[in-house]
Amino acid sequence: MCGICGVFDMNSQKRGELSTIERMLRKLEHRGPDNSDYFIRDSISLGFSRLSIVDLESGMQPIFNEDKSIVLICNGEIFNYIELRQKLVLEGHQFKTNSDVEVILHLYEEYEIDSFINELNGQFAFAIYDFNKNQLLCARDHVGIAPFFYTVADGLFIFASEIKAIIEHPAVERAVDLVGLDQIFTFPGIASPRTLFRDIKSLSNGCYIVVRGNNVEVREYWDLIYPEAGEASYVANEDYYIEKLDELLTESVKLRLQADVPVGFYLSGGLDSSLIATKIKQIDGSLNRHSFSIDFPDKSISESAFQRVIANKVNSIHHEKMFYHYEIVNRLKKSVYHSECALKETYNTASMALSESVRANNIKVVLTGEGADELFGGYVGYRFDKLRMQQKSQDNQGNLFENEVRRKIWGDENFLYEKEYYSYQNTKQELYSREIQEIFESVNCLNYPIINKERINRRDIFHKRSYVDFKLRMSDHLLSDHGDRMMYANSVEARYPFLDKNLIEFAINIPVDFKLRGFDEKYILKRVAKSLVPDEIIKRPKFAFVAPGSSELLKQDIEFIEDLLSYETIKRQGYFNPDVVQALRKKYKEQGFKLNVPYDSDLLIIVITFGIFIQQFQMPSIR
Repeated sequence: MCGICGVFDMNSQKRGELSTIERMLRKLEHRGPDNSDYFIRDSISLGFSRLSIVDLESGMQPIFNEDKSIVLICNGEIFNYIELRQKLVLEGHQFKTNSDVEVILHLYEEYEIDSFINELNGQFAFAIYDFNKNQLLCARDHVGIAPFFYTVADGLFIFASEIKAIIEHPAVERAVDLVGLDQIFTFPGIASPRTLFRDIKSLSNGCYIVVRGNNVEVREYWDLIYPEAGEASYVANEDYYIEKLDELLTESVKLRLQADVPVGFYLSGGLDSSLIATKIKQIDGSLNRHSFSIDFPDKSISESAFQRVIANKVNSIHHEKMFYHYEIVNRLKKSVYHSECALKETYNTASMALSESVRANNIKVVLTGEGADELFGGYVGYRFDKLRMQQKSQDNQGNLFENEVRRKIWGDENFLYEKEYYSYQNTKQELYSREIQEIFESVNCLNYPIINKERINRRDIFHKRSYVDFKLRMSDHLLSDHGDRMMYANSVEARYPFLDKNLIEFAINIPVDFKLRGFDEKYILKRVAKSLVPDEIIKRPKFAFVAPGSSELLKQDIEFIEDLLSYETIKRQGYFNPDVVQALRKKYKEQGFKLNVPYDSDLLIIVITFGIFIQQFQMPSIR
């Protein structure tokens, strides 16, 4: 994958400027250090920064169709491009490159928009400009692996793979989206289409945009749609689902090994990455690939023993990165800069250190096990849901206000996701400054739709949680600030076999009992892994790593953090109540203080990283 950016003059005044595109491209160099290029004509200006992975010689962009009436820039990989290319050649299309993304151009010529995007199996964000229609089409992949941000300012549609490129445009004003900030406090992270920049949006997964004249229309072409309860037709036996899942996972891994550069993989020590590693070896046993893992000096959280078991089994060239607590501070500012938002935890710094190790060993692409927990019930919440259902108890019985909030958010007063939001509103409100408290109802993210409630209405409780995890935890957190941004900080591409479109659409219709058997999570994955992964990995309980939080940072008396939390800084910026921040600061510094993560929110790490965000992106104070 690479970095893309562009400006479309919706008023056809031909306001494309080379200097602006060049400034935007410079902010994307980490995404594509191998080469860059641009195209400016009439109303459209496009920039491309390349990380060369497929077709190293002729795969540079922008790419044009046969008569140059259509131009494409794409950040991503199309894994089924070979079969699509063969079909398009038979239909008369001529290809100029051997790159994977050129199929997008010819599919656009051949089919309707919804149809052709659904033909793609990959991770992508692209922009196509059609000169004949004076129309711009932009799309993001089904799952949301590749980022795509955009805004409209002064009659210009401005977009890029990262926000830092967009705010280089002189027409774009910098301001904090307070609802986005409230989302970070409330949910696993910020959720598309919100960003932490007011008026700059993130295109949601499975969506595309058509820009024509002054009209900007966002449409959905795909979503994770589970069958309604009682309507699912599970006609096959367990062995069928195991064999089919195994087949789809094998094909997914095989597709993601396609590259003209070496491909490595991550090893966490858990089931998911171990299964991917052993699949790689099963597919191509002749090649000893590079594997990467992170380790910690604290033996209570070290997983190196399990990582080495798999590394030895697949005979990989294994690299362990020892991560010390002081490295959190050293990388915290850089993590916020690349995430472009405040963070709920410090683990992004470890992810960044891991991608540094990948790049230092001259590897550009790694496979990772992300996505299995959300599809197959790997989090403790799935077991808690089942326990509550069996006990037929309603944990919020009698709390009418909490019931009302849950109905508003989820359409189901019995669905508990992470916390009781009604009482938590008071915690947030107290932390905000007087100025924000006065407008809290317009800032409170619970007053805005967060998901499409129809997608979880009348669904099994397992599917409800899976859908919400998919939308709120995975797409805009694990795959975005934690994944894409920490990988591309060091010019590394991650690929996710569990997030293959065909595999997901099959997993949607696997019976819930095969995912959560009793209280045994990811049961069917364990069955798939049985012949490949050692029992000591399969049978070990899921390890919930919790990165050191703000309490540990405060106890180190780090000068820039002390300054960020000082009464004067908090008051000057105007977003938080300085008295409440000082009280939290004192409490978090107390000997023996410890947050019960993930049930307690680390409020101060959000305040600290938001302060870094304000400084790095030169955001205005609220006063």
